[in-house]
Amino acid sequence: MTSATPVIVYPPDETGGRRVRVDGSILGLAYNVRDVAALLQTAGLQDTDEMDVIRSPFIEWRGGGPEVWTQ
Repeated sequence: MTSATPVIVYPPDETGGRRVRVDGSILGLAYNVRDVAALLQTAGLQDTDEMDVIRSPFIEWRGGGPEVWTQ
């Protein structure tokens, strides 16, 4: 993942989903790291994979890192 575009993954909601926002727009709800990668790919970051999501300094994880999917 080679983007300076800010990505924010919000804390999990009551269903375990986390909102994913890129450059101010909500892309959708992710339930795991694979979902985050898929949302970023649809936003134009086609080369993004699961390891990029876990390691990227451009992703701000709120309410826990990529291993947290429950409240």
